[in-house]
Amino acid sequence: MSDAVPEQVTVRLRIVVIDPPPGVTFAMQRGRDELVPPANRDDGHLSFDFELRTGKPLADGRPNLLGPFAQGTPSARFVYVNSGTLAGQADSCWTRRAKIMLAGIDQALLARALRSGSRLETRMRGTGTDGGPACASVRLIDGWKLTEQGRNAAAGFS
Repeated sequence: MSDAVPEQVTVRLRIVVIDPPPGVTFAMQRGRDELVPPANRDDGHLSFDFELRTGKPLADGRPNLLGPFAQGTPSARFVYVNSGTLAGQADSCWTRRAKIMLAGIDQALLARALRSGSRLETRMRGTGTDGGPACASVRLIDGWKLTEQGRNAAAGFS
């Protein structure tokens, strides 16, 4: 089967934040200043579900992911997970934003997700090395992967 991905197709994604620091609010950034709360909180994990759409592929063949959650230039797309004051928690001592790169989503993975109706999911550690919320460009635990339809966001994560 071809890995060609049509333009203007919606792809479903999920970011799971593993063990965020207690008492710190997290929210996903939509556009410049809209905040979206986690879709799920389970066993100390948070998950954010969102959608992006495909545009014309980049000159190097990588997918061009678009939509209000997509930040950055076409060649370096990412999404933000904000924490503390940047997530609307006015009384927090933390003002942080984690950058989750979309570069690990290639045409083949995207095509498989669209064919199967699966969601693309990644996991990140919610706590940084200083004990506060993760921030800056975060390292993804296992990269971007396909999930089974209907699977619980936190199932199997420890």
